[in-house]
Amino acid sequence: MKKNIGTADMIIRIILGVVLLFLGWYLNTWWGLVGLLPLVTGLFGFCPAYLPFGISTNKGEAEG
Repeated sequence: MKKNIGTADMIIRIILGVVLLFLGWYLNTWWGLVGLLPLVTGLFGFCPAYLPFGISTNKGEAEG
């Protein structure tokens, strides 16, 4: 499992995930659990949705 998420993408996902989780808690709704998806993908640096399209925002790896 190679990292396919760059630093900026990772930071945005983590912040978005935390905000969505907080809003779900604050508004007392289960929809806040949607925030787990960007949070987990940001923490692991891997997005499975990028695979079929060959997308990678990670500048550290050359695509070939």
